[in-house]
Amino acid sequence: MATALARHIETFRHGVHPDDYKELTHDRPIERLPFMDELVLPLSQHLGSASRPVVSVGEYVYRGQLIAEADGFVSANLHASATGTISAIELRNHPSGRVVDSIVLTPDPVSPQTLYNERSIDFSGLTPSEIVQEIGQGGFVGLGGAAFPTHVKLTAPEGKKVRFFLVNAVECEPYLNSDYRALLERYESIFLGIRVVLKALEAEIAYVGVEMNKLDAIELLKQKMPADLPCEIVPLETKYPQGAEKMLTEAVLDIEIPSGRLPIDVQVIVNNVGTVSGIGEYFQYGQPLVERIVTVTGPGIRRPSNLMVPIGTKLSDVVAYCGGMHENVRQVLFGGPMMGSAQRFLDVPVMKGTSGILFLTDYEVFPREEYPCIKCQRCVDACPVFLNPSRLGSLAKARLYDDMMDWHIMDCMECGSCSYVCPSNIPLVQRFRVAKALLREQKARESKDE
Repeated sequence: MATALARHIETFRHGVHPDDYKELTHDRPIERLPFMDELVLPLSQHLGSASRPVVSVGEYVYRGQLIAEADGFVSANLHASATGTISAIELRNHPSGRVVDSIVLTPDPVSPQTLYNERSIDFSGLTPSEIVQEIGQGGFVGLGGAAFPTHVKLTAPEGKKVRFFLVNAVECEPYLNSDYRALLERYESIFLGIRVVLKALEAEIAYVGVEMNKLDAIELLKQKMPADLPCEIVPLETKYPQGAEKMLTEAVLDIEIPSGRLPIDVQVIVNNVGTVSGIGEYFQYGQPLVERIVTVTGPGIRRPSNLMVPIGTKLSDVVAYCGGMHENVRQVLFGGPMMGSAQRFLDVPVMKGTSGILFLTDYEVFPREEYPCIKCQRCVDACPVFLNPSRLGSLAKARLYDDMMDWHIMDCMECGSCSYVCPSNIPLVQRFRVAKALLREQKARESKDE
């Protein structure tokens, strides 16, 4: 590992350098979004099985109360993000484009919206497994976008040991500033969350990876960090997709995660800084995951903001609070421009994994003609996992999906670096997503037939 003096040059190999466009909300403090007239809480807003309702229509619930429990190990609890009445449990539009079972909550307009069971949780006397169980009770998932249940990630498989805990504060997606604002305004919760997770993992040390475009946050964390906390702030080169687990591990620890392996296979666990901050607040105040920081930004929104948003708030209500959209909005994304998902409806809710809402106009989004591949190798030079996107793209276009397995298509992170640099405007990552989905479906059918 490089010395601390050389930290500012640490990074991974390959990747791209898109303009970050963070100036729209970079200096805007977090505002608390008011509770709206209706909250929509999908039972499926994390990887794994959807949660199972434990409330009934017409029931009065309190902010932070459990309203749906994890249905299996890879699942997550769901809590009421406001005090109010359960008005429906029905199918509603989901940011994925599907229609899913959702709990509809009507907030009580006269409630003070205090927590259902506000308390601190003393973790000093808890065992690692009890701490992980507590985190599971809080319904925490990865807040960087993947939304993988946190208690599952913190449960090391039999025979595996964790030495290093990496806190992902990179936020390499353009436009987004939710993690950056958490570093500036929630550092006490972050440090407490690191203490909690270090004990849960029985890890030696934590590293907080922060890109160099957040120098003020790096200096603040170094100044405020408790002297007894085994943690180091690691400045990183500003580059995309440095926030990916494999890239962050390579940048911070100079350890390459082999193909088909996970960070735990090299004694590493990675969590988003928003998740760590939420865990800190849970053990300090007893607040489960009922709200999150969301960057609302882009040239298409009238008042770009960093908001603390109750989970389940509808996109239309966020738009109204931020002054509405400009007339030439062409696309609305949940997430950033590289990996975000385009939204079709304005009634979809903010979910646990919604890190940002991006409004792009017809100046940024317009039809581009696709041209033949010119074998320029830009996509190969950009791919952070050393694939050959040009070859994979040709196979996908020819629908030779089985052949794509020989070229390691399942290692693709769908980061979009290849599409970003392609001079022929070939939609490489979109083709890879379709190919991977079809290959998974084929594998599931084969397993079922055996």
